[in-house]
Amino acid sequence: MFATQGDWLIAEHRTTGGTPRRGLIEEVHGKDGEPPYLVHWTDTGHRSLIFPGPDAYVLSAEDLRSREDLESARLSSMQHRPNPHLHPA
Repeated sequence: MFATQGDWLIAEHRTTGGTPRRGLIEEVHGKDGEPPYLVHWTDTGHRSLIFPGPDAYVLSAEDLRSREDLESARLSSMQHRPNPHLHPA
């Protein structure tokens, strides 16, 4: 695994339907971009020095933004169809 300061560490949730964790890599302590990384987690606000496991990967800020834009576009393009049984006319 390779990272630079300002990249994002994404840790996939180990159970089905779980939410991935996302953390900003503030410091790279390994040689040539290798772990450990000092990560500032967005879900808790905590910082931790971490050796990422096999369920984690690194994205640049640009790559993360592109993924979020694609996901946002996908969600906004979904049509909402109210259940007629819940909202009778």
